[in-house]
Amino acid sequence: MATVFVSDLHLSRERPEKLDLFDLLLARAARRADALYVLGDLFEVWLGDDDDTPPHPRVVRSLARYARGGAGLYFMRGNRDFLAGPTFAAAAGCALLPDPAPIDLYGTPCLLMHGDLLCTDDIAYQAFRRRVRDPDWQRRFLAKPLWRRKMISRLARLASRAASLGKPEAIMDVNGEAVRETLRAGNATMLIHGHTHRPGIHEVALGGRVARRIVLGDWYEQDSVLRCDGDGQQLLRVRDYLDANY
Repeated sequence: MATVFVSDLHLSRERPEKLDLFDLLLARAARRADALYVLGDLFEVWLGDDDDTPPHPRVVRSLARYARGGAGLYFMRGNRDFLAGPTFAAAAGCALLPDPAPIDLYGTPCLLMHGDLLCTDDIAYQAFRRRVRDPDWQRRFLAKPLWRRKMISRLARLASRAASLGKPEAIMDVNGEAVRETLRAGNATMLIHGHTHRPGIHEVALGGRVARRIVLGDWYEQDSVLRCDGDGQQLLRVRDYLDANY
């Protein structure tokens, strides 16, 4: 058996093929995995636990069906679904994780993150993140009717896209020292995250030891999945995972 990780699926009705792929992954993982971790941005946008915009109900039902099979299901909020709360978690049958979240991964001390906290060179984004993660801001925002929240979200996404066009690519990637500080603070030798949409496995020098940073790919084009067991880690395309005979 194994533990499976995904991130940055950005599920929406505009990409029905990814919804079908996610359902296939859940069906296969239910038979092959001890636990599934979703490290943020499961949805293209989630504006509160009353947001029943399609395909949200379908995705929640699929998660609940997976959870009823008995395997562990864990969800970390990303920058697109940071408003997911206890009502969502109860309906989906998942446990909400803090960011970062320490776990023991087959004897390896590991930290799980969405990844945006590591992008410390993007000063404007970090200021925005602090503002929208503030409980008072969230209470005020969630008190607005859903149609109003959708309008605010659309305007914010347009502004975000415009701002991103003027930023160097390096600013939107992780900061190396932030990665090292996070690993040292968590006393971890492995870090798994998404957010940057740059899948890969990297070695990180930490003084006299070497840690591993694994980056999950997004599901716009890359649809990656990380499979871990006692023998190691495999970063795969979802179709390759589905076709493999584990």
